Amino acid sequence: MREEIEVSVNGRLFVVPVGTTVAVAVLLAGETAFRTSITGQPRSSLCGIGICFECRVTIDHHPHQRACHRLCQPGMEILTR
Repeated sequence: MREEIEVSVNGRLFVVPVGTTVAVAVLLAGETAFRTSITGQPRSSLCGIGICFECRVTIDHHPHQRACHRLCQPGMEILTR
């Protein structure tokens, strides 16, 4: 039996498997932009290993968290905007 947890992505609740990274949760939520650049361009996960910093999101009110480095936790609040 697969264990699952519930997280919030931009205010919408989603159930993801335990061990899911925040980056995958954002993509499963249908979001294509993780953040907006200072010039207003949408940015998304690029390298997937934390080198590029393009996947930064706000996690539980802490901005600039790398989504590819963090595993989802029950009740986690993820914001891409």
